[in-house]
Amino acid sequence: MERDLELYYLIKLTRELEHRVGRLHVQGKIAGGIYSGFGQEAVVVATTYPLRPDDVILPLHRDVGALLAKGVPAAQIMAQLFGKATGLSRGKDSGLHGGSLAHGVFGSTSMLASSLPVACGLALTFKLRKQPRVAVAYFGEGAGSRGDFHEAANFAGIHKLPVLFVCENNLDAFSTHLTRTMAIDDVADRAAAYGFKGVVVDGNDVLAVLEATEKAAARARAGEGPTLIECKTYRILGHSPHDRASYQSEEERQRWEARDPIRLWEVYLEVKGVDLAQVRPEIEARVKAAVDEAVKFAEESPDPTPEDALTDLYASFAPGEPRIEIVPREPDQLVGLTEETKVSTPPDGETRTVH
Repeated sequence: MERDLELYYLIKLTRELEHRVGRLHVQGKIAGGIYSGFGQEAVVVATTYPLRPDDVILPLHRDVGALLAKGVPAAQIMAQLFGKATGLSRGKDSGLHGGSLAHGVFGSTSMLASSLPVACGLALTFKLRKQPRVAVAYFGEGAGSRGDFHEAANFAGIHKLPVLFVCENNLDAFSTHLTRTMAIDDVADRAAAYGFKGVVVDGNDVLAVLEATEKAAARARAGEGPTLIECKTYRILGHSPHDRASYQSEEERQRWEARDPIRLWEVYLEVKGVDLAQVRPEIEARVKAAVDEAVKFAEESPDPTPEDALTDLYASFAPGEPRIEIVPREPDQLVGLTEETKVSTPPDGETRTVH
């Protein structure tokens, strides 16, 4: 029961956080665009919740719930959206691309599906090191028609990598309906072509998504290769605030709103004997307090300084590992490829210089 209530809290927190972000965006407090996952909370929370701390996820721009379920503080997420120095990327990027390697979250890029090959690289590392870890990469049904997906799926299938490909099939790739981007009914059917398992689940059913993820993760850890989990869901709002989603019919929207993942989970809790009349206000109070605290933290956090633009340019290394320092060439050395490149192997603590 504790797990069920925690999942309830996480999907409610995800929705309230995004609802508040929408209001703050109207007030001009959010740096950059916002992209709501309203209606898709069950997918991102339930595919992340059963993972281990050292597993890695590669979420999309609507997947704030995945970050929350992976343990990223709501306050840090809000600071990221505000463009503050306390945000995930210390004010150097928008809310779209924030990641936290400390929490096992690899930041996304604006090119959807491009993170899938990266997930394969992570999964290959886990396999080579014989680590029982998995990588989970998210993509939409529209992105499933990009080459990145097919190359990643092919590579993962060949090498039986411990990677989970999670398709958030919300029917629309921005404004393009899936019937115009694919000639099959299920994205999961494509998995068979690359030699691994594909499953289709109700993406608005927390329990169904949770069980599919647990089984897929167990298979991956056992060396049985990848799984494509297709979650059928729906984006209730437009692509972003400027999109009125006129391409969605009112009948279709109402049909999916009747299957709101939060309401479905509440029905499940009631069947399990939970007194929602008591629990719902308690959860909502916790959620409001968490979001209020996150907003307060972001508003009071400092902005990045101009000097901060010169930090985080290079990867840091552990003590004793060689470091790379790029030394600018003189103007007359910028033309041609005849200048010799000097690379030395330094003793511990020194710097490797590349001319």
